[in-house]
Amino acid sequence: MHLADTNVATSTRRQFCRQAAGSLAAAAAFASSPLLAADTAKKLPPGRYVDVHTHLGTVWNSGRELTAEELLRWMDAANIAQAVVLPLVSPESSSYPISTNFVLAETKPHRDRLIPFCSVDPRTSYSGGHAGLVAMLRRYVDAGARGFGEHKPGVPIDDPRNMALYAACAELKLPVLFHLDDIRNTDAPGLPGLEKALKEFPAVTFIGHGPGWWASISAGVTANDLGGYPRGEVAPGGAIDRLIAKYPNLYGDLSAGSGAGAIGRDLKFGREFLIRRQDRLMFGTDFLAPGQEVPQLELFAQIDLPDTAAAKIFRDNARRMLGLA
Repeated sequence: MHLADTNVATSTRRQFCRQAAGSLAAAAAFASSPLLAADTAKKLPPGRYVDVHTHLGTVWNSGRELTAEELLRWMDAANIAQAVVLPLVSPESSSYPISTNFVLAETKPHRDRLIPFCSVDPRTSYSGGHAGLVAMLRRYVDAGARGFGEHKPGVPIDDPRNMALYAACAELKLPVLFHLDDIRNTDAPGLPGLEKALKEFPAVTFIGHGPGWWASISAGVTANDLGGYPRGEVAPGGAIDRLIAKYPNLYGDLSAGSGAGAIGRDLKFGREFLIRRQDRLMFGTDFLAPGQEVPQLELFAQIDLPDTAAAKIFRDNARRMLGLA
């Protein structure tokens, strides 16, 4: 979710989801799933899902503040065991900045369930070149950050300043969760800029999110599609499938209206895609305000996935990547 999409996203979500209460009820039906047995054995927090995309605080000037306690209560109701909490530091990313220090402080009492990430805008002033940037990020890592993002600056995804950040994340072994659209981390149809980053930094795990990323599930994407929510049947041969097949360091975050819309616009293709790319996809919601609609819970209740694929997408891929299990 981002500033330019606020009204569009709200309208789009209402077209393919019901109110959050209905979604939570659907999620509750899974509470006794055999997929939960592994969690019990490992003494991990119980729940069907690990959510790789949430926020705390006040993100949009049209929304309410979300506290850690409210997020945890919502997670309990939605059968979510753990959640990644993402700062938002770029001016294009939100109405109010959400600092890394705020995320670290708010999650500190709940680190068994709330996993903080860190972020630095690529246009930030710093001294010392690469070593200086690594030192900045290492302070956050030492305080508990397990990844970098939500990375959401208003520059091309392969901008040299972004590439410097990716180099620092490679040294610190931080996965990068990025937002891509026609304003933030911009790219061209086919995602050549992203491919450049994937190729240059094979040690960095990149996690795709946002309208431009999820529009690229389909072939034939236009520049305008990268800033919107395309509908209708998906044309095989999209950039996401091609890049995931070619680069083992690329994953997808299924959160927000863009993620749910990409799967829900063509359920037959969506189910096949989930199964085909089950090792590279991760459940997420982009939950950031009390009472928010969350289409993912109802959407996945409608899709009959094999247990193995569901376990990977809903929890195991995220836990493996973040070292939670």
